[in-house]
Amino acid sequence: MTTPEPSRSAAEPVTDLSDLAPVLPARGLAARPAVPLLVALALWVYAVRHTDVSRLDDFGLVTALHPTFWAGLVVLTTGFWFTVRDPRRRNGWSPAYVLGLLVMERATQAVVYPTPLYAWAWKHDAVIDHLLTAGRLQTADQLGDMAVYDQWPGFFAAQAALVRLLGVDNAAMYMAWWPLVSSLMLLLPLLLIYRTFTEDRRHIWTAVWLFCIGNWVGQDYFSPQSVAFALHLGVLALVLRRYGRSGGRQGQRPAVWTVLITLLLVAIVISHQLTPGMLIVSLVALCLTGRYRGWVPPVTAVVIFLAWCLTAALPFLSAVMPDMIRSVGDVGANVETGYGATPTGTGAIATSWAARLLSALVLLLALLGVLRQRVLRHRALPLLLVAAAPLPMLAASSYGSEMIFRVLMFMLPGAAFFAAAALLPQVRTLAADAAAREAGRRQPGTTRRSGLTIGRYGTWLPLLTLLGGTLAFVPSYSGKDRISYFTPQEVALVRQLFDRAAEGSLVVAANRNYPLAYDAYWSVDHYWFLDDDRRHVDEIVRNPAATLARDMTGIESPGRAYFLLTDGQSANSEMNGQLDQAQLDRIRRSVAASPRFELVAENSAGVVYALKQPSGTGGERR
Repeated sequence: MTTPEPSRSAAEPVTDLSDLAPVLPARGLAARPAVPLLVALALWVYAVRHTDVSRLDDFGLVTALHPTFWAGLVVLTTGFWFTVRDPRRRNGWSPAYVLGLLVMERATQAVVYPTPLYAWAWKHDAVIDHLLTAGRLQTADQLGDMAVYDQWPGFFAAQAALVRLLGVDNAAMYMAWWPLVSSLMLLLPLLLIYRTFTEDRRHIWTAVWLFCIGNWVGQDYFSPQSVAFALHLGVLALVLRRYGRSGGRQGQRPAVWTVLITLLLVAIVISHQLTPGMLIVSLVALCLTGRYRGWVPPVTAVVIFLAWCLTAALPFLSAVMPDMIRSVGDVGANVETGYGATPTGTGAIATSWAARLLSALVLLLALLGVLRQRVLRHRALPLLLVAAAPLPMLAASSYGSEMIFRVLMFMLPGAAFFAAAALLPQVRTLAADAAAREAGRRQPGTTRRSGLTIGRYGTWLPLLTLLGGTLAFVPSYSGKDRISYFTPQEVALVRQLFDRAAEGSLVVAANRNYPLAYDAYWSVDHYWFLDDDRRHVDEIVRNPAATLARDMTGIESPGRAYFLLTDGQSANSEMNGQLDQAQLDRIRRSVAASPRFELVAENSAGVVYALKQPSGTGGERR
């Protein structure tokens, strides 16, 4: 007779004890996990020391990496898989492998590139510089469109305080390492969430691994989203672990946890526009299951969110609300990429498909895990709802053509948990496991045959799947580094421009993909002509110098109008289907030949021209 499964409350962890018997002998077992880990890290060190990023092609870092990097990933993933499956391994080895993965994934760019990546990261550094310079928040009358950052200042104010605390010149001194830091911040809330539904370390750490390789979207860079996402997971972890209907556990102090959740919610709301909406949807989904006490967390989140929107964020929301209302329900337009966001060229298309296939792999594994592991469909139903909760946001807004990527990111913690279940043997509860062991003692021959089947297919097929996903992460995450990376020469050129530009000057460029693009935005205006209507862009292509000179007139002294064209702009324009290199070269030659422009700075990364002023006027910083 089968032993009945003991009843458990929703908030209690599900203990899964279905680990396979160890394949290797017990003697010396504890030391062996160190070998693949150390070999992988040694290969990584060798790879980053022999990787040349001076000339990136359309595949980004993928083709620039030394081959030993890929060998290191294979060794690391294989070592992790055999280590995490062995019940005799010490618990510290699985997290050690995950940390090794994060170093190889998120620290490689910080080591091989001499300057920080991403124009948006440089933009956020400029916002911090503004807060340090102005000493206070400012309105749209003073900052124009950039005032939106002063209306959600949480991240920037915290970073300004950190810059002062560390005694560095600016956040650019450390922001190259932010992807690693922000990824490490996610580990604790992820572990808390996963341990709510299982104590099987194989399941937990495999899910963490899948989350790390599936999180290719790139929101771990120096940004408010990176911190808000970690806080988002922290709130979910507290709600899942402390607000379940556990039958009255003693010593929980719910008021303490409510205060802590409230502080986290405030930090999220004042730092990022999208994350509060995602969190509210998830909290409401959890309450609808009936497994959680009351509506305090979602109601608190709604109240804080509305309070901020109706006060500090009201100027921005009032301006964009008509467009937001028009986008509600238009899923096709919300997920459609607009002009300037379509991958073009073999490398860009290939890396884009690698990212899509990686996300599809994780989601398909999650679906398989839900179907295979019947016990999890009931025990981990709240996490399944958390994974599905962001989907309605696709009908709410396009979020600058990025909503589909943000939805994938917010789905990933739950999807990775169920995907891990698909790669592991059958998950069993305590009673079911005891019954299976008893049946195995009665019929050893049957168990042996079952073990052979599990060993043959349950080891190598999941390992190959895990290897494929881990290797696919690199092109998905780093395949567009030709756009994201700015050489020291490009940084020096742009810095030279802003050192010259007096207050009231105008900087004209093809797009905003260059370092320091928002430097001194409170005193210098910017115009990116590829953001204009396509008809005006075509006019610039037909008659570059005359059209740009007309667009750049009207700057009052002491300001001047500058034209900047750099390698970063060219890479972004080419790889996103705007203007090709021949068209950009034509614009550059036309400006160079025009008597209305003068060359003021040039190096191997680009050029800076200034529109000539009438005699007797000036306008450059000296």
